[in-house]
Amino acid sequence: MFANAVKLFTINGFDIKLDPSWALIAALITWSLSRQYFPHVFPGQSIEVYLAMALAAMLCFFASLLLHELAHSVVARRLGTPIKGITLFVFGGVAEMEAEPNSATAEFWIALAGPAMSLVLSFGFWMLAQFSTLYSDTAVLTEVLAYLAIINLILALFNLVPAFPLDGGRVLRAVLWHRNGDILKATETAARSGAIIAYVLMGLGVLALFQEATVTGLWQIMIGVYILIAARSGYQAQLARVAFEDKFVGALMARNPVVVSPALTLAECVNQVMLRYGVRFLPVLDDGVLLGHIDQNILFGIDRENWSQTRVDDVFVGLNDAHTVAPDMPVQDLMSLISQTGQRKFLVVENDTLVGVITLADLMHYLQVSDMFHRR
Repeated sequence: MFANAVKLFTINGFDIKLDPSWALIAALITWSLSRQYFPHVFPGQSIEVYLAMALAAMLCFFASLLLHELAHSVVARRLGTPIKGITLFVFGGVAEMEAEPNSATAEFWIALAGPAMSLVLSFGFWMLAQFSTLYSDTAVLTEVLAYLAIINLILALFNLVPAFPLDGGRVLRAVLWHRNGDILKATETAARSGAIIAYVLMGLGVLALFQEATVTGLWQIMIGVYILIAARSGYQAQLARVAFEDKFVGALMARNPVVVSPALTLAECVNQVMLRYGVRFLPVLDDGVLLGHIDQNILFGIDRENWSQTRVDDVFVGLNDAHTVAPDMPVQDLMSLISQTGQRKFLVVENDTLVGVITLADLMHYLQVSDMFHRR
């Protein structure tokens, strides 16, 4: 999910990573606090003081986000849900689960752990702010602590909104899952709730733009778009887990695929095979022996005027583990392989013999059919 994230350190076995997109929100928060918020609530200070307050508040805010996600992660680990790590990015932070919670009860407590931590932090910062008012020379510290109390309260309340995949949406899914025993149906309802709230946020963002609140409007639209995309992808991911459960490659592969001889020229391969049968990925066989494959990406790398002089035998990709899978491979493992490698098309091989071909398009088609069947 965060291919460019940089690992910072490890806490209690959790890898803490920082995505480059974090710099955008860090800069935006620092700018808005130093130029708008602190000058408004604490007037009469120099720009250097406001900048120092903003930097301290921004760093403590992200430390609070980290503690929010650590709360999720610790509870998840104790309830048997593995966590890869925690990544801070433009929309805050996320604990990356390796698998979904194994029960509605686990989902419920994992989801509530983050907002509970934010509420505790809010109360803690408020208490510190009250204590700091006893000293006349700590007004700067008091204002930073007051901001952190407010922002953690907002973070807790916002995350409790029933918009999947926010924590409140996961609580809603847990309740529905516990009630009807159908995690996919529960995910669909929670994702629909997330989509509705996302559209509301985007609508408010557009209104804010018309009122010349540009930063606020753009931020609301961006958060709305993120929630909408995350809600839809969350449902699709759950649909895939349910649809592919106990399914193996051999059940979904295309049997008796169209093949090509290494003796054909590329022009013949395209005109006589690819265009005729509407395929873009071809196993290469010679007298029944599987040699490898050729696809459109290979053709795109060769000038068209050379196609008539170049044979398939000259350019095909030889048989290797990166492009072959066994028919007894679980489809969920194949999905993980696609995610890790980016490879979308595979030869299905058993005892060195081609038995079929499977592609990401085949899996997506099966998902669409499963989704249609589920919605009936």
